[in-house]
Amino acid sequence: MARPLLIVPESPYAALHWHQGYLGSDMAQTSLPDQPPRTVTELEEQLSSPSPEVIETIARCDADIVLLGVAGKMGPTMARMARRAMDQAGIGRRVIGVSRFSDPAVREKLQSWNIETISADLLEPDQVRDLPDAGYVVQLAGFKFGASSAPLQLWATNCQVPMLVCERYQDTPIVAFSTGSLYGMVPAASGGSKETDSPRPDGAYSMAAVCRENILRYYSQSLEIPMVILRLNYATELRYGVLVDLAIKVLKGEPVDRSMTHVNVIWLSDANAMTLRALEHCQAPARILNMTGPDILNVPDLCQQMANQLGRDAVLEGSDSELAFLNNASLSYPLLGAPQLDAETMIRWTCDWVRQGGENLGKPTKFQVTDGTY
Repeated sequence: MARPLLIVPESPYAALHWHQGYLGSDMAQTSLPDQPPRTVTELEEQLSSPSPEVIETIARCDADIVLLGVAGKMGPTMARMARRAMDQAGIGRRVIGVSRFSDPAVREKLQSWNIETISADLLEPDQVRDLPDAGYVVQLAGFKFGASSAPLQLWATNCQVPMLVCERYQDTPIVAFSTGSLYGMVPAASGGSKETDSPRPDGAYSMAAVCRENILRYYSQSLEIPMVILRLNYATELRYGVLVDLAIKVLKGEPVDRSMTHVNVIWLSDANAMTLRALEHCQAPARILNMTGPDILNVPDLCQQMANQLGRDAVLEGSDSELAFLNNASLSYPLLGAPQLDAETMIRWTCDWVRQGGENLGKPTKFQVTDGTY
């Protein structure tokens, strides 16, 4: 498979070859469908399909998995992938999804996939203490969008919830989500921030993210909780994500702000698979890993490619910048596997979905925000 055409050429990170070419023959590519998903059912089937490596990981872990904050954008298909991996491995363990479930339809869908559900508010200590034991925990709960209008909710959700979760599951390995935005913006030519780079938070959300990580790291060290913290930039699928945001603007002929000139993306099924494979790499003190795709995409070029596929003209405004929120996730690939869906396929699938009026979750990423105000 050829590398995408949109890689920033001066980036040393982008010089890496795709899949086996830069990670070795043991990172063989999973077979992918030739045709894009046409329905939500087909999409969720693809997003939750476990690779052989995920199935092997789940078989070795052989334990119940609790996913906290399961009703968000990533949780449902991640829980289903865990369930399917258990079933295919012949493991009779439980997958348990915890959320407030403000949308009952999400809970019903999870239950239809044979995932157990528990309604709980993770800000309530008594409800957290009553959660079931598990062999592994995936902590997905967080608060970002709407943070500027609800600052108290921002800090409580991102800082108190990790404390309560660590106190409840202090004998349980935890994979916890964080964000790559806490690094601050870096030049595209740098190849993206690495795990050894110091956080430089800008804005309340990024500062709360640093607080969240510090709480997780404190409890991992003091209570010896095995843990992986995943710094994500940016998961995308056909109903939401950076690519969807851009494709909709291009299709409608709306101007795209080019001032956030570069971006990382990772297909959601790859992020789900990497998360589940992280279960067996937890350690104390906590291990920190970046999670994103291997390419730095140029937004104006990306919009032009979308315009060509959609039969529209790309309308761009603003000025280019070399600074962006970018991650270098090369450290994670030998442990968690390389992303399998390349940028060209993501772009083609997204354009096809948007053109046909496919379902949209109505949750824009706001990836162009530079001051941390969400």
